[in-house]
Amino acid sequence: MCGTAKYGREFACGKNDWSGAAWIAGNCEYFTPDVEEELVAEETESCYNCRYRRWTATSFTCHKRPASFSPPH
Repeated sequence: MCGTAKYGREFACGKNDWSGAAWIAGNCEYFTPDVEEELVAEETESCYNCRYRRWTATSFTCHKRPASFSPPH
């Protein structure tokens, strides 16, 4: 596993770290499965299958804001 998925940051492992994305999602309190048409990984719990994942050209970013998140002023 080569990285983490944090709010607003691109997942450093790209689009093919299936086991890493599953491990991170399994340990993420914010993971929520996306709609069935958007699921891409075999594992249900995977960042690649998360409702809050937004694809980029080379990977994805996480867009689930923690409840305590305050945008910068």
